Amino acid sequence: MPPTQTARLLLIEDQRDIAANIWDYFERRGYAMDHARDGRRGLELALEGRFDLIILDLGLPRLDGMELCRRLRAAGHEMPVLMLTARDALEDKLRGLRDGADDYVVKPVVLCELKARVRALLRRGLPLPGGRLQADDLEFDSGSFVVHRGGRQLALTRMQTLLLERLLQRAPNVVTHEELGRVLWGDGQPGAGSLHTHMHALRITIDRPF
Repeated sequence: MPPTQTARLLLIEDQRDIAANIWDYFERRGYAMDHARDGRRGLELALEGRFDLIILDLGLPRLDGMELCRRLRAAGHEMPVLMLTARDALEDKLRGLRDGADDYVVKPVVLCELKARVRALLRRGLPLPGGRLQADDLEFDSGSFVVHRGGRQLALTRMQTLLLERLLQRAPNVVTHEELGRVLWGDGQPGAGSLHTHMHALRITIDRPF
């Protein structure tokens, strides 16, 4: 999203102090904020489709964040979802990405890093230029975000889409960590661990079933 436009963020977080700090930080920087303290209310607000991005805790009352994200995606909503949680196990991160999250951030987080991740997701939510890319039986249409392998359509997150596009553009050449990091986060790269998590989830989606 261009920086001159006001982005609408939905924060779904049950801890009052964390929610207040995030709300105040982003509101002071020009974002329009809304908040839900439990998963069921958060899903109701998310399904209205009024938001440009969702910051989602996982350990929520009434409806777990993972299930919330699954239901949101099943209903056809594609706004970026950033999971913000204390669950730091690799399996939790991979599950979150498989369930439809576009990024996964572990608490505690520095708010300036959270803002950088939000800005990156909002930028990456813009349509990609049209064109088809292919490697063997893997086909990617960057205009429609549709990916096929072996005649089967695959569902990718926005981050996975961006990684796959750059890898196919450079194939068969090697792409550095630094370049892939810039594709996802610009100059505010959060570190190799986050990139490895996204790459691992991408490989699971495009390779494991085949």
